[in-house]
Amino acid sequence: MDGLKIDERAWVVVCDGAKALVLENAGSRMTPQLATREVYQHEDRKTREIGTDKPGRAFNSVGNGRSAMEQTDFHQQEEYRFLAQLAERLHNAVIGGQVRSLIVVAPPRAIGVLRREFSAHVRDVVKAEVERDYVNMPVDEITQRLLN
Repeated sequence: MDGLKIDERAWVVVCDGAKALVLENAGSRMTPQLATREVYQHEDRKTREIGTDKPGRAFNSVGNGRSAMEQTDFHQQEEYRFLAQLAERLHNAVIGGQVRSLIVVAPPRAIGVLRREFSAHVRDVVKAEVERDYVNMPVDEITQRLLN
């Protein structure tokens, strides 16, 4: 990556499907200093706590056979819900004038969900998308990786 330019007061959202860091550039564009503004996290519950039933069974339209239905991926649903809530938070921040420049850093799957969930207002302020998983790194390391 060729060193990202981070505008003054820009937000850098570093997330995955379970955790999000909202960082703000407290420095200048020439010497960025990312500082933690907000942290969001949802608990990673066990599948048995999320869904209690075993997969259903469906009758075939012809004959007497039955087949099992695919197990619902409750963890994926929880991740999607978490990212949708994050997109809504960012929408409110853009509408409220809190953020004018946004950089999103997330694994490809999470970026895909966010792209679908972002409002037109949020899409207008997104300056860059970085498909990396940096959410569990210290802020100073995230900064270095984005700038180099």
